[in-house]
Amino acid sequence: MTETYDVVIVGGGIVGAACGAACARGGLKVLVLERGLIGGGATATCMGHVVVMDDSEAQFALTTYSSRLWRELADELPAGAEYDPCGTIWVAADDEEMEAVEQKHRSYNRAGLDARILGAAELAHAEPSLRSGLAGGLLVTEDIVVYPPVVAQCLLDRAKAHGAEIRTGAEVRGIGADGRVTLADGTAVLANWAVNAAGCFSPSLTPGLPIRNRKGHLVVTDRYPGYIRHQLIELGYLKSAHAVQSDSVAMNIQPRKTGQMLIGSSRQFDAEGSEAEMPIVDRMIRRATRYIPDLGRLSAIRIWAGHRGATPDKLPLIGPSTAGDRIWLATGHEGLGITTSLGTGRMLADLLLGRTPEIPAAPYSPLRFASGGQ
Repeated sequence: MTETYDVVIVGGGIVGAACGAACARGGLKVLVLERGLIGGGATATCMGHVVVMDDSEAQFALTTYSSRLWRELADELPAGAEYDPCGTIWVAADDEEMEAVEQKHRSYNRAGLDARILGAAELAHAEPSLRSGLAGGLLVTEDIVVYPPVVAQCLLDRAKAHGAEIRTGAEVRGIGADGRVTLADGTAVLANWAVNAAGCFSPSLTPGLPIRNRKGHLVVTDRYPGYIRHQLIELGYLKSAHAVQSDSVAMNIQPRKTGQMLIGSSRQFDAEGSEAEMPIVDRMIRRATRYIPDLGRLSAIRIWAGHRGATPDKLPLIGPSTAGDRIWLATGHEGLGITTSLGTGRMLADLLLGRTPEIPAAPYSPLRFASGGQ
């Protein structure tokens, strides 16, 4: 007999895990299907930065909401999650970028976030490894760093505690409009709602989704405790994030509790393969050394690349799809999947259970692309 569930979630990354935890906590009968290891896809190839972003009102609302949920979860995370409220410094290279700092400061303060402007001397004191001559920055104190694969497993453990079933090594071949989820071994399960949370693989299960792959590279260093103290991002990162036609790089460096650092970031649209491409890694490192000149003297122990699914308007797809009332989506988060995972899971569960989400759900609805969209 075909098994039946309230919700079947395809994808055991951090977004799928957050959806599973929220739905199971809401009393739904949940099954999570993951073809590989829990948190072994994009979740394992990213920085783990929980950051409030203000590119748009909708992005600001979702990242602010999710950031609050992360802080509420902190005490329940195991030590292996490496939860570190180190904060973020947006680094301004010149007076023009300081104007962007002041604008971000105003918007963050209006939302009640703890953020303060750093002058050149304050920036140098906060991060002595940065080069001299930088104009200043914005310190956002409540931003967080985590180790995402461990968090994904923790969320699914919470889901199991509320009755959810988790299956790994379960490759999904198709999701039907009737809620039938077909696996590669020929078996199938039925769902009142089948949730496609497969990241950049989502379009293969729900054709026609407005999602493009973006490839990114990361470098992890040996252990240099205290070399940097905050997540450091150049203001130019925002320009890089908006580039949609060409490869781009920006300085983005993260401290880890291990004493190591993660160095990013790069963006490539529609790049094939998961192998590291050394020309763009070289560009990425050279960009980082414009801000931290001695960085090139440190030892790197690993370089890797991963893919993320991006939508045209840089907002995720959360809610029912146009493919059928039983096919729901939780995908298209691109570089903000870690940050927005908890908000996505809570919003999805609220919608399925007929509750009003804490923030308006309309900006993230997949139906916004139903007639050509943006």
